[in-house]
Amino acid sequence: MEFRDNEAIYLQIAGYVSENILRRQWPPDEKIRSVRDLAGELQVNPNTVMRTYEFLQNQGVLYNKRGIGFFVAPDAEQKVKQFRRARFLTQELPEVFRTIFLLDIGLEEVQQRYAQFKTEHLALFPPQNANGNEKQH
Repeated sequence: MEFRDNEAIYLQIAGYVSENILRRQWPPDEKIRSVRDLAGELQVNPNTVMRTYEFLQNQGVLYNKRGIGFFVAPDAEQKVKQFRRARFLTQELPEVFRTIFLLDIGLEEVQQRYAQFKTEHLALFPPQNANGNEKQH
């Protein structure tokens, strides 16, 4: 994982964990990698990963079973979406709109490219039915 300078590392790791949850690679109530394992994988200090896990625990995304490790909360996907959606709409989207405006990009082109992106990346984000389960194709 390559880290950006404009955001704390623990928050970038929280984004990595959140994406694994949203992609359903880390399902609800599943034990996630230990602090040491993830720190080794990402080549960061274990204290940084611990800070990430504690942050996500405070958000209700993870829960801790003492002596066993951290687990994905049953409603983690909804919590991650809620948190990331609010952050995107208030922090990232205004910058996207600014760039669209400055480059004079039409909304039709944005819509077309978004539809193409969804088609190309559908395998990464399987659609859900109303019950929250993956739709069978």
